[in-house]
Amino acid sequence: MNVLPPPSTEVAALIERAVREDLGRAGDITSNAVISAAVTSRARIVARRAGTIAGLDIAARVFEYVDPNIDVELLVADGSSVNTGTVLAKVHGPTRSMLAAERAALNVLGHLSGVATQVAEVVDAVAGLAVQIADTRKTTPGLRSLEKYAVRCGGGMNHRFGLDDAVMIKDNHIAATGSITAAVTAARQAVGHLVSIEVEVDRLDQLDEAVDAGADVVLLDNMTLDELRSAVDTIGGRCVLEASGGITPETVRAIAETGVDVISMGWLTHSAPNLDVALDIEVGS
Repeated sequence: MNVLPPPSTEVAALIERAVREDLGRAGDITSNAVISAAVTSRARIVARRAGTIAGLDIAARVFEYVDPNIDVELLVADGSSVNTGTVLAKVHGPTRSMLAAERAALNVLGHLSGVATQVAEVVDAVAGLAVQIADTRKTTPGLRSLEKYAVRCGGGMNHRFGLDDAVMIKDNHIAATGSITAAVTAARQAVGHLVSIEVEVDRLDQLDEAVDAGADVVLLDNMTLDELRSAVDTIGGRCVLEASGGITPETVRAIAETGVDVISMGWLTHSAPNLDVALDIEVGS
């Protein structure tokens, strides 16, 4: 899977923060006390549970940041589906440094792989249907670009990255401007023709106004299956329809079958459990 990686500057900043957070002022006082600086080891990064991998290259960069003398050989690519027990990478180098980097590296790898795994499971649940699974802005502060990368690794697509790359008119915008038409008109005049405009609606009687005003995308918020089907019939392909709000892996297939174009789920990033990964030093290495 060829997935555009997150910006290298953001990855570098994350690694620096994560390592500094873990090593504090004095470094790994346990390893420094009990392991000689001259000792080297070989280790494996292993998936303790089946899932979809994301962030393995970032984990490797953590080890290399802590000590350039650590060598990491990646055995699988991000976006790969792996079984329980799969060896993801081999690590070799100074044992102290390896253990100093371990937790920061595995935290990143486990979290991003957990997101990718959840996304892949949802994508599989709607297989065969003409719908795309998207994330939202409900991401961990400071980790958005990495979590959205993990979504792509899982086969999903990204919604807007922030408030600056697409217009999304929600209920509070409509309340503040007086109507959907007024909000869309003002937005189009401000951003021009190259920026897409999405309007969030929670009632079917808002659909025609949103489309007639020039919305490129209409988000159907917390609607029932019957309402979603009615919205698809009413729009008839005049714009992209996105369903969102309270969608779970158990309900996503039925929602996709209504004919909507996109399903967005904040749950993909804000509630994904970590994929269990571990660093196992080879005894006697």
